[in-house]
Amino acid sequence: MTTRLLLLFLTVNVLMAGCNLPAAPQTIPAPSPSPTETAPPPSPTSLPDTDTPTPTATLSPSPTASFTPLPPTLTPTLTDTPAPTATPTYAFPQVTVKMQAHCRYGPSKAHLHAADLYPGDTGTVRGRFRYSKWLYVKFDKLNYFCWVAPGVVDVVGDISLIKYTEVKLPVPGVYLYGPPDEVYATRDGDKVTITWSQVVMTKDKDRGYYLELFVCQNGAYLWWPVSFPDQYTTSYTVQDEKGCPAPSGGVIYTVEKHGYSQPKTIPWPP
Repeated sequence: MTTRLLLLFLTVNVLMAGCNLPAAPQTIPAPSPSPTETAPPPSPTSLPDTDTPTPTATLSPSPTASFTPLPPTLTPTLTDTPAPTATPTYAFPQVTVKMQAHCRYGPSKAHLHAADLYPGDTGTVRGRFRYSKWLYVKFDKLNYFCWVAPGVVDVVGDISLIKYTEVKLPVPGVYLYGPPDEVYATRDGDKVTITWSQVVMTKDKDRGYYLELFVCQNGAYLWWPVSFPDQYTTSYTVQDEKGCPAPSGGVIYTVEKHGYSQPKTIPWPP
C-alpha cells in the first residue's frame, strides 16, 4: 500500500513539471493597412460566343415603297388582306332618240341616209369617230350599225371609254358606177378648186358625189366632208392654207342610192 502511494506521488510530480515548460514563440503578423473607400472597377461581362445578338428594327423607309415608319416600341398589328372585288362587266353607253332624225352610213350629214330615227328609239354606242363627235350606234330596232349626231340622242354612260371606229362606207355588190374619170385641182392663193367629169346615172339611183378632204385653215388640220345631191354638180372650191404639219388632200366618190364607188385620189396642188 505504501509503495503504491509513493509511485502515484512521483507520477503526479512529473506531469506537473511538464505543464510548466515555456511555450514555443509565435510570429504575429504585421497589421494590414486600413482599406480605402474607392470601389474596385467592375469587371466587363462578356457574352458567350454562341449567343446571337437580338436584331434591331431599321426605321428608314424602303427605297421602293413609301410609308410612315412606326415607333420602335410599337408592334404593327397584322390585318386581314381584303378579298379582291370582282371587276364589273363593261356596259356600252345607252342612247335614246329625243327627236326625229337620220341615222347615216358615215359620221356627218354629208353621208348617205341609213335609217329613220324617232323619239324613244333606243340603242347602244359601239364606236365614235376621231374627227367628229358622231356616234356609231347599234339601235335595237335595226340589224346593222349606223352613225348618229350626238345632239339628237340622250346618252347614259361614259363615251370617253369607247374606242374610235374607222368608217366603212357601203359598197354595192356590183359596181354600176365608178368614180369620175377625170379629176383636177387648181390653186388660187388659199383657194383650191376641184373639178371632175360627170358620171351619168339614172335618176332613181343618182345621189351625186362625196368628197372627203383634209385641209388647213387658221393653222388647224381639218377633216372636211362634203356631198352633192346629184350628178350635175362637177366642181367645188375649198379654203386651204399653209401652216399645218400634215399635207392637204382628199378623195372623191360617185354615190348612188345603194352606196359608194371606189375612191379616186384628188391630185392636190402644192
